[in-house]
Amino acid sequence: MKWVTREKAKVDRIACPWLIKKFVDKNPEFLFVPPETIPQVVKDTGAIAYDAKGVELTHYKENGEERVSFDAIIKKYKLTDPALLELAKIVRGADAKIPNAPPESAGLEAVAHGFRNLAKDDFDNMRLQFPTYDALYKYCQLKTEGTQKLEYNIAQPAR
Repeated sequence: MKWVTREKAKVDRIACPWLIKKFVDKNPEFLFVPPETIPQVVKDTGAIAYDAKGVELTHYKENGEERVSFDAIIKKYKLTDPALLELAKIVRGADAKIPNAPPESAGLEAVAHGFRNLAKDDFDNMRLQFPTYDALYKYCQLKTEGTQKLEYNIAQPAR
């Protein structure tokens, strides 16, 4: 299938292709286009649009809290893997202003910004960032399985 979103991806628009490729569509084709061309691209190619204005698979509110396109894909395709749901919290915290974002969200946002500025285009950005999502998914598996104690070494402000 073809999937289309806005160009110049950072967090959610890279996390979504990773999610789609790993759990939804084993042979996806991704298109990154200017936002105003998405409706025409959908019409011309039959692509599924995500993380764009006015489409099904985009940001939404649930119980008064913002959800991101990563969440919308999980919901639409009925994905229930506990590690994936844990990863969704990290992606959400990195891409949206939510209360009590996981501490990992700040790191994900930082590396996503860096990769976007290192990459020559959105396809290179996906290539560079997918290993980050593989590693975060494994981290979330370990966390949800409880097979490994995960400790943070985050500096605390002096008191």
